Amino acid sequence: RSICNTVIDPSNDLSYTMWKDLPVPFFMSVYFFNVLNPQEILNGEKPMVEQRGPYVYRKQARKQNITFHDNGTVSYLEYRRYFFEPSMSVGSEEDVVTIPNMLVLGASVMMENLPFAVRLLISSTFKTFKEGPFLTKKVGELMWGYDSGLVEFLNKYLPGMLPSSGKFGLFTEFNNSNTGLFTIHTGKDDIRKVHQVDSWNGLKEVSYWKTPQANMINGTAGQMWPPFMTKETTLPFYSPDACRSLELVYERPGVMEGIPLYRYVAPKTMFANGSTYAPNEGFCPCRQSGLLNVSTCRYNSPVFISHPHFFNADPVLLDFVQGLNPTEEQHGLFIDIHPETGVPLNVSIRLQLNLYMKRVSGITETGKISEVVMPMLWFEERGYIDGPILSTFYTSLVVLPTVMEVLQYSFIALGLATIVVAVVVYRRLKVRLRPC
Repeated sequence: RSICNTVIDPSNDLSYTMWKDLPVPFFMSVYFFNVLNPQEILNGEKPMVEQRGPYVYRKQARKQNITFHDNGTVSYLEYRRYFFEPSMSVGSEEDVVTIPNMLVLGASVMMENLPFAVRLLISSTFKTFKEGPFLTKKVGELMWGYDSGLVEFLNKYLPGMLPSSGKFGLFTEFNNSNTGLFTIHTGKDDIRKVHQVDSWNGLKEVSYWKTPQANMINGTAGQMWPPFMTKETTLPFYSPDACRSLELVYERPGVMEGIPLYRYVAPKTMFANGSTYAPNEGFCPCRQSGLLNVSTCRYNSPVFISHPHFFNADPVLLDFVQGLNPTEEQHGLFIDIHPETGVPLNVSIRLQLNLYMKRVSGITETGKISEVVMPMLWFEERGYIDGPILSTFYTSLVVLPTVMEVLQYSFIALGLATIVVAVVVYRRLKVRLRPC
């Protein structure tokens, strides 16, 4: 079998190159939920949104500081960069959209239990810096950052409150950054452990959640998995962006350009709340099913992750916002994987960023906003093997192992045939040479 081909080893040209520098085109498509009725929302009416995009970015991922260890593990930092692709996008980074202002509405929820006088002070600070409850900005500014007097003020007087200094943007942390120090198993000592995470940033578990199970760092780093999968195998992986381990489950078999694959999808329980699915109790405090509360790893900001358009979530979330239309085809996530090698052939990871917002007395910017989990944007990271890489993969990891297996059985059959022939010839000679 092709076990040796899947070990993380520089001598394995194909699999090592695929692991080190993603040799296939990878893209991130971002869809903004443009708010159509900001003034009405402030008066307590139901939000209305329209989806804008996709704004497509080519992703470049490179592993650096690769260090092999004596215990069969390897450490690395993976850096990501994004480049706008106008030809693949519907619109440009100059497009203007309106979304909730996380700095105002997020901070308001965070401060709701502070003394009333403090809330009045916060409200006057927002007014000083001309920060309102909604932002109308260019896509490029919302993505990668814009100058904000409030951000400068907070970084100066309350350092550490915000994730970044300088400009404030929703994807500022993504660009020209790494996903943390991963240490994973090479598979040299035990092929069943290949790509499994040994530690992340030196940690064997995280401390964001309430239970040991929720804090576990399970599975791989989300790029490749151990070989020889069955339909009972799951795809666990640790996601630094979601601050937790996630797990996909087998859905169906398939074929891509002659290569057999298994499709894995998110189970309906992935973002279920603790009362619907008991093992998720550790990720609470929860709201409706279908929302992951990531406030503990996002500076306590009331941010929730979900599937796009609240797919697979409690239907009540759709009742609170107009303009959403979830479908599995457009909003479900999947990974198509070659079961013999654990190499993904086609990947589509889709997630939505939501802001919990409500009226907070003393902070006039929140008006009469009704309590709502407001979708801000969703994004898809996708990539698939094609062209020369697909041909090489097919030849090296599918055709050759099959040929070798056929040859192996052919040699066994030939050996058996030779033994049978030898026995027959020997018996005949014995008969002929027997004395009369």
